[in-house]
Parts: sequence; C-alpha cells; structure tokens
Amino acid sequence: MKIMSADYDVVVVGAGMAGLSAALTAGRLGRKVALLSSGVPGGQLLGIEHIDGLPGRDGGVAGYELCPAAQEQCEAAGVELVTEAVERIAAAGADWIVSGPGGAFRARAVIVASGAALAKLGVPGEADFEGRGISACADCDAPLLRGKAAVVVGGGDSAMQEALVVADHAGQVLLVTDGEALRGQAGYRERIAAHERIALRFGATVSGIAGDANGVTAVTIQNIASGAAEEVATDALFIFVGLVPNSGFLGDLVPLDLKGHVMVDAGLRTAARGICAAGNVRAGGSFRAAGVMGDGTVAATTIEDYLTTGAWPSAD
Repeated sequence: MKIMSADYDVVVVGAGMAGLSAALTAGRLGRKVALLSSGVPGGQLLGIEHIDGLPGRDGGVAGYELCPAAQEQCEAAGVELVTEAVERIAAAGADWIVSGPGGAFRARAVIVASGAALAKLGVPGEADFEGRGISACADCDAPLLRGKAAVVVGGGDSAMQEALVVADHAGQVLLVTDGEALRGQAGYRERIAAHERIALRFGATVSGIAGDANGVTAVTIQNIASGAAEEVATDALFIFVGLVPNSGFLGDLVPLDLKGHVMVDAGLRTAARGICAAGNVRAGGSFRAAGVMGDGTVAATTIEDYLTTGAWPSAD
C-alpha cells in the first residue's frame, strides 16, 4: 500500500470533539499532526442546537458554531485535516501505520478518537423507515411535526434533551424508557416532568415500527415485565438508546471491554505503546461534551510525554 506520508508525530483517528481537542493540543505543542475522519469534523455534536455543560456557557452553545470553530483552531495550529475512513492500524517497527482506502499514514503515535454510533433498537420496521419518520436529530426534524405526535425512546440525557426539543414543536410527545425512572441530569428530569405535552412510559420499550408509503404511522410499545403490548399512533420516532463504540477497525490491536470500548489507564494509554484512546470510544468515558474535550487534551499531553521521554508506563 502506498504511504501517503511517513513523517507525522501524531495521527488522530476521528474528528469529533475528542479528536479535534487532541489534534489542537498536539498541534499547539509543536507536533506534526494528521487528523483523519470519514465525515464532517464535529461528529454527532454538529447537529445539536444546544450543547450544555460547558464551563462559561450556561445557555449552551450550538454544535454548528462550536465544531467549525474548533476545526479552524486546528488548522491554525498546523493540523492537517484529511478525509479518510480508517480501516486498520498496524505496527511498523517503533511506529504505527494508519491505513484506509486512500492510502496510509505513518506516525510515531496515534490517538484513537473514533467516537461511537447511536445504537439501534433492532426491531421490525426500523430499517424500513430510517429517514422516513425515524430520526436521531430533533433539531433537524422536530419543526416538521407542528401539532403532530412523536415518540422518543430512551431514558438518558440525550433522550430527554431531544424530547424537550421535539415538544417545542409537536402536539404531544411520549417518552418511553426501559427503566423505572429517568436517568441523567436533574434539570432535564424536572423539565420533562413539568412539561404539559410530554407523557412518560416507564419499564417499556418499542418492539415494532409500522408505517406506509409516507413514513412511520405507529409503534408497538411493550411492557418489559408483563410482555403486554399496544400499538400507539405516531408521526415520528426518535431513538436514543445508547451508543456503540466505533472500535471494529482496531481488531485485536488493543484490549476492549465487553461492549467494545477501548481499555485505557488514567493517562488514556492503551496496552499498545504509543496509542491512546479518547472520547466515547474508550472505556469509562463521561459521554458528555466537556468530558470528551478534556479527554482529547489528556491524550495529547500523554502522547507528548511519550514522544519526549519514550516512557509508556502501561507497557513497561
């Protein structure tokens, strides 16, 4: 395979906020950095209207403002942004070769910040109506639901946040969660409980999706304990039932936990010398915007120490 460049200090895999933060930090430390991503820099945060939890941003910040600004900072720091889907990472002596369909990149160290994808329900009708009534972006699609009905499935921060956005437009919203209580930030839980257009269904899941040529028309809601099911009419379904780490391309390069997250130590080092993992792809992550940004900084400073001293405690 042709080596497109053999002279990088650091290759960062993934251009979500963890990857952008890692690349920016490494670039500002004077390292030659390539940031590889198959999609638009920013990842899932790019489509979020209000990213909460960032210090000094009580009202939140729009992802479409934050992510391009971070990209511009990376470019100003000398980071090379490359559109490339990473397929494999392999050792080459003391270096690493990060390869994709367009070529390969050689680097002294790698930061895996490939993020995670939204989990699927895996129920009948889901594949048939993807993009035709099934959505994962309330900011994009909720304005189309003026006065209509919507179902949101999930019980964490993302599901609650999306339910609140949908309720700003839809006539009624049913939030379905498999737990006996909502999880996540108290502020979201309080707003959900007080919202007159949001109803809650606990201990249940969506087990089927029905529709017609125009899109989703109903979902089957099943009680987990009793198995009882009922069909509920709806014009849209928003799914937020967790995240699946994008770690398949790593193969057996580094240890993963049972869910596929990369195992790391406190410095975000993996068992492979010179490879760190940051953000939602790594085990023990916060799954919050501020957390993944912090991860990127930690990973980059850990790599800087490695490039300077050669020390890799988890491997020594």
